[in-house]
Amino acid sequence: MSDLPDHAVAPIDTDQPPGNSRRAFLRGTSLSAFGALLGMTIPFERNLPAGIIPVALAQDTGTDLMSGKTGLTIMSDRPLNAETPAHLLDDDITPYERMFVRLNGLVPQTALDANAEGWTLTVDGEVETPLSLTLEDLKAQFETVTKVLWVECGGNGRAFFQPGSSGNQWTMGAIGCPEWTGVRLADVLKAAGVKPGAVYTGHYGNDVHLSGDAEKQTISRGAPIEKALEEDAIIAWAMNGEPIPALHGFPLRLVVPGYPGSVSQKYLTRIWVRDQVHDGEKMTGYSYRLPAYPVAPGTEVPEEDMVIMTVMPVKSLITFPETGTEVPSGAATEVRGHAWCGKGDVAAVHVSTDFGATWQEAELLAPPNRFAWQRWRANVTLPQAGYYEVWARATDADGISQPPVSPGWNPRGYGNNLQHRIALVAT
Repeated sequence: MSDLPDHAVAPIDTDQPPGNSRRAFLRGTSLSAFGALLGMTIPFERNLPAGIIPVALAQDTGTDLMSGKTGLTIMSDRPLNAETPAHLLDDDITPYERMFVRLNGLVPQTALDANAEGWTLTVDGEVETPLSLTLEDLKAQFETVTKVLWVECGGNGRAFFQPGSSGNQWTMGAIGCPEWTGVRLADVLKAAGVKPGAVYTGHYGNDVHLSGDAEKQTISRGAPIEKALEEDAIIAWAMNGEPIPALHGFPLRLVVPGYPGSVSQKYLTRIWVRDQVHDGEKMTGYSYRLPAYPVAPGTEVPEEDMVIMTVMPVKSLITFPETGTEVPSGAATEVRGHAWCGKGDVAAVHVSTDFGATWQEAELLAPPNRFAWQRWRANVTLPQAGYYEVWARATDADGISQPPVSPGWNPRGYGNNLQHRIALVAT
């Protein structure tokens, strides 16, 4: 039985701006094709009046907006997800066109229309004074901050786990580090007056469930109140100096650095301060959870033994040169990239050109602020013509380094921080 709502038809919106190719396509689509697009039959399709499209297809996935992206690999189109090849992530600040896309539902119409009129953020629950804040209130009542902060999907690297798991098969490119402007989440929570009984935040946005059902939550995750009250997390309205683009959470989103990107709610409308661990959509079951103890690959882990994924592991990426590049033998070649860690700063990065037999330390620059990724670079000299690989290994402040193989197998494929490798051909 379909879970589509019984009102699953919507009149064509003739006020849509020209150039909305997806809707134009839908207007010309046959009823049988609607069923194919939905992935299921429409038992009463003969009753659907001409000019009416199923509401589950009426909401835009945001695919048309991908024309503004450059070189990304589409992982899925419903919901829209796309990752960035490593060599396109060389910028210190990730530009819009190279920022990966991770959606759980459909892009809300407010974001597609870039319409923030009447937008409010509610802060309620375990607080002394519930707040309802407009964008103007946030800008006027709190200190504006601008920070360079990385955001990484918890499933980045999932493609390398064996056996594999369901979900987007991210390789290395579900990571980006733009510049965000907004206000500190901690300042807003303190203004509301967090009660002693507060345990967790719960985040809500207005993105649309894939079914089109307005009553269903797409995703609602949260953070321990201690994490939310740290100075790093911000409620952002700008990305790289411009209003946050539709694919990245217009007009308001959280950026909670160090944690899986799913905690950084897009299209933010509400922060519910809870007196318990938040149990919103994708907070329970196996979503964004890891086994409480090491397990052999393929183990069926009981649901009660899964714990919430929090701090992202230390990681690095080689962004230059592109894998497969030819370089001269016997001469120095610069390799460079970025490193980051969910605990904060990275302590060191090393590179190897002999499959991990020996390592040389790379130059590692300090970040512009905590939770910005850190630039590293090294010169390597390949002794003779032939095939080589460059491996990169970051180490955190506790001395924990990236492993050469996928660590900590888990049922949903989260937190893979294996070393990144590229090929070089010496001539």
